[in-house]
Amino acid sequence: MTEAEALAWVGRHSKAVLATVKRDGRPQLSHIVYTLDDDGLIKISATRDRAKTKNLQRDPRASLSIIDDKWSDYLVVEGTCEVRAENVLPELRHVYERVTGKPHPNWDEFDASMLRDGRVILAISIDRLYPLDR
Repeated sequence: MTEAEALAWVGRHSKAVLATVKRDGRPQLSHIVYTLDDDGLIKISATRDRAKTKNLQRDPRASLSIIDDKWSDYLVVEGTCEVRAENVLPELRHVYERVTGKPHPNWDEFDASMLRDGRVILAISIDRLYPLDR
């Protein structure tokens, strides 16, 4: 699998396990839904008070294990995260549409929920993909 094929594979999926680094150095694992955006970043909607968000604010290193529905193929993405917390409603809307494949039925309700929940965007670069030799 070439890097271009691997990126296309990542883009066709949306579920992963996100690994971040806890304060004591152990991994924190979180099941997440993501989208590979047109800018080449993996985008995740998360709440400001979650362990994964706090971990990434302290240490931006992240890994994602992406497994297909049959558990036969997988890729690991290693990257660096930027936690975006300011003026993120347009990006949260975009991530929602990318993950669900359709617009929300009530954007005002969606926006209010995102603000109430303290949602942020976790934007993760793709610094390394493996395995590529499958």
